[in-house]
Amino acid sequence: MPVHGQGMTTQQSLAQRQVITQKLIQSIKLMAMPLTELREAIQEEIDKNPALEVVREAGEVDAPEPTETTIREERIADPFSNSSDPGYQPLPRGDADSKQRFLETAVSREESLHEHLLDQLRLMEVSPELAQLTEKIIWNLDDDGFHQEPPELLMESSKPGLLSEALRLIQSLDPIGCATVDWRESLLVQAAIRHDSPDDFQRFILKALPLMENKRWKEVRNSLQISIEDWEEYENYIRNLNPFPGRMYSVQASPYIIPDLVVRKMEGEYVLILNDEVLPVLRVDPEFERIKEDASEDRDTMRFISDHSREARYFINSLAQRDNTLLKVARAIVEFQRDFFTGGPRFLKPLTLKNIAAEIGVHEATVSRITTNKYVQTDWGLYELKYFFTNSISGAGSSGSRVSKVAAKEIIKEILEQKDSGQRLSDQKLVDLLARRGINLARRTVAKYRNELDLPSSYQQ
Repeated sequence: MPVHGQGMTTQQSLAQRQVITQKLIQSIKLMAMPLTELREAIQEEIDKNPALEVVREAGEVDAPEPTETTIREERIADPFSNSSDPGYQPLPRGDADSKQRFLETAVSREESLHEHLLDQLRLMEVSPELAQLTEKIIWNLDDDGFHQEPPELLMESSKPGLLSEALRLIQSLDPIGCATVDWRESLLVQAAIRHDSPDDFQRFILKALPLMENKRWKEVRNSLQISIEDWEEYENYIRNLNPFPGRMYSVQASPYIIPDLVVRKMEGEYVLILNDEVLPVLRVDPEFERIKEDASEDRDTMRFISDHSREARYFINSLAQRDNTLLKVARAIVEFQRDFFTGGPRFLKPLTLKNIAAEIGVHEATVSRITTNKYVQTDWGLYELKYFFTNSISGAGSSGSRVSKVAAKEIIKEILEQKDSGQRLSDQKLVDLLARRGINLARRTVAKYRNELDLPSSYQQ
């Protein structure tokens, strides 16, 4: 009997680990969702899980007392004063007209997945035949980075190995794992490129996850015969991968944009507020759980109640984790980009995902997910959190020049707007004017930025 009891304990513990791994994908999806999609996902979960109770409907003003799962506001120690940065100087607010222009400006168009991949392809030296096929495959990808039609249909050449070469090329581009059939193949490709996956990771993806989707826990245990320690290693590793890499560059148009966060100055303090008005507040229905007391002899009912209560708690915890991660990332961004909030986009500093990930102790993939399609309302307008990540003009990120590409373009725009009517400024003249401000750019770079800003050259003025 003691031996049998010990075996049951091991089985229950392993089964619990498997549930967590299955739900991990749900947690990753919730973290990547913008508010409009998250609202729909919450409603779907409410409709299918009787254990979930809505404590406050979306849009209601009178909210219940805050609980541990409804933290919605974070006060920031004023990042605009008492700075420990010896190079920090208070910046001017800028004139009213300049600020008004930013407030009236719509959210800038983001780079699509296809554009991002094609830009990288154009920088590579590949044969015309390979480039042509690769471009076709890229345009065949959906917003997740997966094939819409089988890539074999795009082949016009019978050259052996050309298709495989094109697929390997795209899969190695940023974000890695695109040009795959589904999220399973994408995870395997990412693991192969990273060269750091646990042993038998392919077997885990191909055998364990399909069985887990059907909740065939016993079959999973029997077929894999792995220890709890190995299972935990798989679980921890898969957190560093992105099952839907294309979503990092999704630019699907929304009928409207709801800011996830608002930065306000209140009584001399900057406050970061998480927008919760469009989402309902949830809890596990206590009446639903009380039914278990009256059904102690009905195993099916007990299992039904336990399963749905557990799933409800995990869903609520995943929402809370999303909120907390979003606040941590946003707070770190605000503190790093304090010059932006005082002076506007021209004072945006170089910043990378790696900087923020190191600051708050998470993986870069987590920062990428939580900042994609998430917006913050500021005094200067509505911006996607991704906007605050920009390379330095030297291309070295925050470790290189302290002037970002965005800031350099804003200063070029400002110079051209302030010039006398009829005055013509050549690209070389702009290079000289920028150099006086401590910004060193090549003439061709100035010409490129001018073109991206859709500003006329001196010959067109």
